[in-house]
Amino acid sequence: MMKRALLPVLAMVASPALAAPIDITVWRHDTGDAEMVASRNMVDRFNRAQDKWKVVVETIPQGTYTESITAASLVGHLPCVMAIDQPAVPNFAWAGTIRPLDRLLPAAVVQPLLPGGRGTYRGRLYSVGQFDVVLALFARRSRLAAEGIRVATIEQPYSARELYDILLKVKRSGHYRYPLDLNGKSTGEWFSYAFSPWLESAGADLIDRGNYLRVDGVLNGDAAVGVARYYGRLFRDRLAERNPADDKSFEQGRSLLQYTGSWKARDYSERFGDDLVVMPPPDFGHGPRIGAASWQWAVSSSCPYPAGAAAFLEHVLSAPEMAEFSHMTGLVPVTADAAALTTHYRPGGAWRIYFDFAARYARPRPATPGYPAISAAFEKAMADVRAGKDAAEAMDEAVETIEHDIARNGGYGFIRREAVARQ
Repeated sequence: MMKRALLPVLAMVASPALAAPIDITVWRHDTGDAEMVASRNMVDRFNRAQDKWKVVVETIPQGTYTESITAASLVGHLPCVMAIDQPAVPNFAWAGTIRPLDRLLPAAVVQPLLPGGRGTYRGRLYSVGQFDVVLALFARRSRLAAEGIRVATIEQPYSARELYDILLKVKRSGHYRYPLDLNGKSTGEWFSYAFSPWLESAGADLIDRGNYLRVDGVLNGDAAVGVARYYGRLFRDRLAERNPADDKSFEQGRSLLQYTGSWKARDYSERFGDDLVVMPPPDFGHGPRIGAASWQWAVSSSCPYPAGAAAFLEHVLSAPEMAEFSHMTGLVPVTADAAALTTHYRPGGAWRIYFDFAARYARPRPATPGYPAISAAFEKAMADVRAGKDAAEAMDEAVETIEHDIARNGGYGFIRREAVARQ
């Protein structure tokens, strides 16, 4: 009798269905409506799909987001999972704020990600993302034809020289006061995101990625200075406007070409339809390049439930979730399987070219905690060149600024090979 009476009680105690799910706190920055709704739906599906973990999202204004993470880390009040802008990931990894994901996530989940879906530091994975944006040259097919200009393709992009000659020809025709719109109203990190790929296409870079310590001879080498001179010549020859009054030159027909990002895809597709042409960025000798990676997910070092955090990340990186997020936001998915599930990015889709650019041309910005200082120095150099400063002098000044920052921060965790050999 007693045994029979106790059995239901014991069964109830042992039943996992009665255990409340464990909260996994997630921080994200406040963004546009579409992305916020897509993110909320993604979290709801995860919470409904299993009963072990419950993701609880806290949204923080984007203007104070990074500062909030830094402040919380100082007092030990970080969430389990955080959205972080990928270029900032190495800085948080260097500070010990976030943990490596190499052993937390299965290789089968990480391996399919394009470069734009990963954030690394010193060769280890620290963040993963669902989406990316890409750079492109936009034009209208009818207007290129009217000027007798071919459409650049993945197989035959414009060389830097060809693009310059096209712009000069169009300028001389008198049809466009400034043939090229370089998204000149944008400032800050836009300079590094948009124009450091030109360096890479020429065989240069912002820093030597072999050691993340050497800048002299890289950012101010012949190839890099050549790109800076090319950039300055576009303004000197009035092929692009130094200080545009607005950012509508291309869409209003005042410029023939625009160099900007795939965040314009939906707007331009609706505005121009089949007349819109999306072309690769110019080739400076080593093939076109574009910057990779946007906002990604990282796990804090203090997260008490890394298994729950990993379960959530596996969920958001699944092909169906990535495809649904892309469907709602228009952003480029970062796996081939996810792209295949979308209307726009699947093979043959209207926006497939953006995915192809991400797969062929994308390269993350330098994976060093010093990137913010590098980006700021490069921004100043390119702004100076645009204003008419000598390119070699501007690049030398940038090198000096960056090397001083690296030295002041003890190399940001990177050690010179010769130092290792002496140990």
